[in-house]
Amino acid sequence: MPSSPPGRIDRNLAWTAFNAVQFAFTLAWTAVWISAALLVYALLRDRHWPLRMASRCWAPGLLGGAGARLQVTGLERVDWSRNHVFVANHQSTIDICALFRAIPVPLHFLLKQEMTRVPFVGWYAKAMGMVFIDRSNRRAAVAFLRQSTELVRAGGNLCIFPEGTRSRSGIVAEFKGGAFQAAIDAGVDVVPVAIAGSGAVLYPEGFFHVRPGVIRVSFGAPLPTRTADGPVDRQALADDAHAAVLAMLGRHAGRA
Repeated sequence: MPSSPPGRIDRNLAWTAFNAVQFAFTLAWTAVWISAALLVYALLRDRHWPLRMASRCWAPGLLGGAGARLQVTGLERVDWSRNHVFVANHQSTIDICALFRAIPVPLHFLLKQEMTRVPFVGWYAKAMGMVFIDRSNRRAAVAFLRQSTELVRAGGNLCIFPEGTRSRSGIVAEFKGGAFQAAIDAGVDVVPVAIAGSGAVLYPEGFFHVRPGVIRVSFGAPLPTRTADGPVDRQALADDAHAAVLAMLGRHAGRA
């Protein structure tokens, strides 16, 4: 069996060392900024500034540390004086950093229930009122919907990944209609968001496989959840959002 060329071995070792340093930096940076955000929350009992710390301090630090350059388009399509439900395709865990940084208002996420067990990240998410869903418990869907709707009705901005999981292939799976019910019940517009390049920066497979690159975040035109005839059909809304995301990703591919 032929052995790998020495140059290739050296490059692999260099990338392994780079990723080890990046992983250590990610853990330390996250621990420091989440601790600071939780301290601010304990003092002020207000979530606004701890949420802004995630977008202005934590997220840009992790993006920069990974060598990711963020390009954002379509901000002018959204009325940022109003709250929305944002729905995005999902390629990588670094999507959360990209969205925190790209969206210029305090942001909440719908997260998997398992995240509550992650040190620092889980503590922060619970303190900030993030919404958690247990996919193994159908009864929990009622509580998830109620909490999501209450958050949005109270003026919060919620971000959901309606594919339900990260894409390993880069193909955008069908959007699940249930993810859109909170927006319909709260009567707020849904903003489709396309994320391109994040899966190449932080691979969805393997252990912390990072490569520098460009992450592009694009905002589509808001989709209304109500018409003169009443609330829209949630699966039709999901299909429209899915089509908008695919169209924006297609424009990204055309410029690549």
